[in-house]
Amino acid sequence: MAALLLIYLQFAPKPEPAAVELAKTTKSVTTGGDSARAATAAPVAPDSAQLAKQLGSFATAAQGTAQTTELSNKLLTVTFSSKGGQPQSARLHKYKTFGGQPLDIFDAQSAKMDLRFRTISGQQIKLSDLYFRAEPQGSNAMRFVAEVAGGQIEQTYTLAPESYEVGYQLRFNGLSQTLAQEPLTFTFVDNVRQTEQDRTQNRNHTAINRYLVSGDHTVLFEASETPEEIKVEEPIKWAAHKHDFFIAGIIADNEFTSGQLNAGVDLNDSTYLKTLSSTLKIPVADVQQGKANFRFFFGPNSYDLLKTVAPDFDRNVNLGWGLFRWVNQFVILPVFHFLQQYIASYGLIIVLLVLLIKLVTWPLTYKTYESQAKMKVLKPEIDAIKEKYPDDQMKQQQETMKLNQSVGVNPLSGCIPTLLTMPILFAMFQFFPNAIELRQEAFLWAKDLSTYDNPIILPFALPFMGSHISLFTVLMTLSTLAMTYQTNQNNPSAMQGPMKFYSYLMPFIFFFVLNSFSAGLTWYYLVSNIVTLGQIAITRRFIDDDKVRAKLEANKVKNKDKKPSGFSARLADAMKAAQERDAQTKPSGSKKLASNNDAADEAEPGTGADDVTNPKKPRKTRRS
Repeated sequence: MAALLLIYLQFAPKPEPAAVELAKTTKSVTTGGDSARAATAAPVAPDSAQLAKQLGSFATAAQGTAQTTELSNKLLTVTFSSKGGQPQSARLHKYKTFGGQPLDIFDAQSAKMDLRFRTISGQQIKLSDLYFRAEPQGSNAMRFVAEVAGGQIEQTYTLAPESYEVGYQLRFNGLSQTLAQEPLTFTFVDNVRQTEQDRTQNRNHTAINRYLVSGDHTVLFEASETPEEIKVEEPIKWAAHKHDFFIAGIIADNEFTSGQLNAGVDLNDSTYLKTLSSTLKIPVADVQQGKANFRFFFGPNSYDLLKTVAPDFDRNVNLGWGLFRWVNQFVILPVFHFLQQYIASYGLIIVLLVLLIKLVTWPLTYKTYESQAKMKVLKPEIDAIKEKYPDDQMKQQQETMKLNQSVGVNPLSGCIPTLLTMPILFAMFQFFPNAIELRQEAFLWAKDLSTYDNPIILPFALPFMGSHISLFTVLMTLSTLAMTYQTNQNNPSAMQGPMKFYSYLMPFIFFFVLNSFSAGLTWYYLVSNIVTLGQIAITRRFIDDDKVRAKLEANKVKNKDKKPSGFSARLADAMKAAQERDAQTKPSGSKKLASNNDAADEAEPGTGADDVTNPKKPRKTRRS
């Protein structure tokens, strides 16, 4: 590789001098002696002519020296370059990378912002082609001015003392006769660096969100490993590059007329996670009439913070979709933030969160345990039905249904309460990996609850698991196995045969799935399982099998003449119709079999069918 690189550098065509190199050459001409002027003056003229041809009346601002200036407060430092007058880097002061380094959302090497437009003469001008004069406007504002084409391009940035938002005003003064009447194009190309421990999760949570003026919200697919693209032909309110736990976005006070969003990933690239690119169109009238006002947001991906920035800007925090997002938004987050005010340990907050949720859902859980107790009491009678009709599954189901109806038991009554608690379970699946509150918060052996704990490092990588073992996930798996065993003991009729095997297999599958998930999530599931086992033990003290059986016997007398209704009636009718269809198909086959047997029985010895095909086989009699 080194040899190929040397050969390439030796024979590759040399690039043309950049504008910054031209600026250094010009400076040496003005400060050096006569010999320096003689040596360097010749190349300058062709370059100036080329710039004049390329940029027209804007070429006067195409020479200069690039300098950097900063706007800073306690939360954020934004660095600008006088070459283009655009943000060059953004550093957050309250956050570090997983390796303890300063956290830059982007820098001059990884990202670039630019703006281009067309003149009436047809030249394509980019702000990065021009040098601006930096003029501080107090301690919290910076103005960049370029004198061009008899007018000015003016860019003004403001940063409030306690804010992650940078105000941005873009003005084209006195250029109405030069500027083509078509939208300007703002571009933001962002090569995202790794800031978190888990590179895969960091990449999978990186994407571009956009929000339309009409209210529609769309996100590029986060976990995609193929190029993603969205073309928008209607007004856009904002676009945001989401770097897992951090945001680099731009919001228009008015609107962008249209845009295009792209995300690409190279899995072999060890430097960058993804390349995000936003191209947004700015109305030309806005820059001419003083209406091109925007806000940059460079800060943490925190729900409470983002919901004050712009409409639906909080959707950059992935809390799930539909019902699961509502559970996180209106239940989990308020409770979590309330506990956060009084408890410093996030591990303990998760424990209290589990206890509160279990307490609220206790009535539903109790119904599930009560239903399991009823099915346990009925198990001997259900087993008797199976022994009576061992080869007739339809008859087994019918008789079991009649039994359940007679004693007033609905097998689904144990499932419905569980289903009602499932939204909370799945909401947590989205909450913990996306909660910046857990980022780099340690608990027990976990150094960061937002990613996996890895006290056990393997010398090799396993499929689906990686090269580590999460201890929280191991304990969660063991507790799930214990809970599965307890459930099967309390409800032996629910899981039999292969299903019983699968009930024990699933915890091992979840071990592989969750081994690289947030330690906060697996800690939550572990505590939840332990509390559930405690609930089962407590419930067994309150539910007496003899009392349950007595109640079922009383229901049997009460429901003796009661006919099924509703769903039970429809299900019974469907099963009856299916049985009648089976009965219609059985007689023809049965008669044919019977006729064959009769013919064989009535044949003379030695001349029957069995005797012909197999003389040594004894003839069957009718009695046999």
